[in-house]
Amino acid sequence: MAIDPVLEGGTGRWQVCAGVTERKQACVKTFTGRVEGGILGTVRPAGGSDQPPSPALPAPGPYGRRVTFTDRLPWRVAMERALYGPGGFFVSGAGPAAHFRTSVHASPLFASALFRLLSQVDVALGHPARLDLMDVGAGRGELLSALAGHAGRSSLADRLRLTAVERAGRPADLPEEIDWVGSVPSGITGLLLATEWLDNVPLDVAVWAEDGWRYVLVDPTTGEESIGDEVRGDDADWLTTWWSAPAAGTRAEIGRTRDQAWADAVGRIDRGGALAVDYGHLRGDRPVDGSLTGYRGGRQVGPVPDGSCDVTAHVAMDSVASAGERVARCAYTLISQREGLRALGADGGRPPLSLAASDPAGYVRALAAASAVAELTDPAGLGGHWWLLQPVGVALGPLMAR
Repeated sequence: MAIDPVLEGGTGRWQVCAGVTERKQACVKTFTGRVEGGILGTVRPAGGSDQPPSPALPAPGPYGRRVTFTDRLPWRVAMERALYGPGGFFVSGAGPAAHFRTSVHASPLFASALFRLLSQVDVALGHPARLDLMDVGAGRGELLSALAGHAGRSSLADRLRLTAVERAGRPADLPEEIDWVGSVPSGITGLLLATEWLDNVPLDVAVWAEDGWRYVLVDPTTGEESIGDEVRGDDADWLTTWWSAPAAGTRAEIGRTRDQAWADAVGRIDRGGALAVDYGHLRGDRPVDGSLTGYRGGRQVGPVPDGSCDVTAHVAMDSVASAGERVARCAYTLISQREGLRALGADGGRPPLSLAASDPAGYVRALAAASAVAELTDPAGLGGHWWLLQPVGVALGPLMAR
């Protein structure tokens, strides 16, 4: 039986129904409280205050309206279903690499730099008997596979435990030494990576109207939008704290769910650090029209949440950083990918011409590496991504020294 909670309007109660595609559904159970299992975003809050938290992320504030399967949906709900529901973009098909290019896919030098970071974390931890390396939003395991190759040639091989956190199924060709789980485990000692994960954590969208912020609703089959109810409660507080002063027509992407996702991940680390790599913005430079968009087959497309494309929005990095810092009780570092990679030895410098005479093949290899680093550090492209390093119970500041 497919499990999909449906709102029973105005009661604050939640119904579990059979089937998620049929317009008419027979409810088999009604209950109040936490929804165990299921998928984030298929839980839809009613007008009351009872809100069962999601297994992955807490549910946002009430939308104050009835939501049905054929109705326009809040963007958070539509994104969840489109990306992670049955047949969703990230849980079916060839995976992200078939649709867009990330630092992981751009060059093996990205994994090399992250392995140097892992090695420094290992030193800071005093070489623990077990060193965890966690990749949240692991795609099809490309990054961990590359890092496993580095580990096999190092002194970490016998102590390193690699774990992919991903809601898609385990790839058949994934190396055996990589564990595959659906949620971030607790008790981590080591490094947690989240490369372009937070931008795909579903969120709500709001627009500034004459009477204040209102939720934006979307038709999941066409992408057409309409204005919903007033934004209240925690979502309204988040906008007041973290979004720029609004003007008429200003759109905002409510990053509270991303804050909670990051804080939850950081909270599962006993000692070590967490590194988020993503495109984003700060409070003084929020996008007036928002950043919600789609990607499919290597091209940018309209964000239609029907499962056929990636639906993504830039991350409010300062808000996320603050949420993680509150949990870890350690100061964070927030810099560009360009700065981070250079601190880890990937500076993109061209090899000396003298090498071409003494070692022509070596010169060609060095030139290719410099070209790859140039792509990873280009401020107008991947180099413009933010790196957020959050230490937990250990001093990691020198890792990112410029």
